[in-house]
Amino acid sequence: MSENKEELKEEQINQEEVEQNVETQEVHEETNEPKELTLEEKIAELEAKLKESEDKYFRVHADFENIKKRLEKEKYQAIDYASEKFAKDLLAPIDTLEMALAAEEAAKEVPAEELLAKLKEGVELTIKNFYTAFEKHDISIVETEGEFDPNFHNAVMQVDSTEHEDGQIVQALQKGYLFKDRLLRPAMVSICKK
Repeated sequence: MSENKEELKEEQINQEEVEQNVETQEVHEETNEPKELTLEEKIAELEAKLKESEDKYFRVHADFENIKKRLEKEKYQAIDYASEKFAKDLLAPIDTLEMALAAEEAAKEVPAEELLAKLKEGVELTIKNFYTAFEKHDISIVETEGEFDPNFHNAVMQVDSTEHEDGQIVQALQKGYLFKDRLLRPAMVSICKK
């Protein structure tokens, strides 16, 4: 009998555990699984998600269009004002030339040799200012020493020269200029022809 009591007790305990497990499982199922939505509720939920996605798309598209317009405007401004620094650097040589003209008016009582010396000094200063501006903006003079190069020189005449070999530059008649690695103007030269 005591064995039966113990078996009954064990069965009771096992049955209680099973009931607790079933209750726990039901609670987990209720919390983990959403309740079944009706068809109308599913449609409404999907329409809300679609509307939200459309709003996001339109905002991103509007931002993209605004950025595109701003970049376009900045590009045209950069093109329009690309030469601004160079133009500012040319103001110094202009000022020097204007001061030379003003000095000529004030120097009417000065002897001619002194006026000529001051004028020469003013022109030299102006040329120096131009070369300073050119250097700042990567403008350089085309070399005219040595061999003739049709990519950088324009031969306008041929001369006899005992000091130069055939095809060498004898004299530079007009300076040529490079902007970075691009030719602005070829140097006008005379070359030796034997």
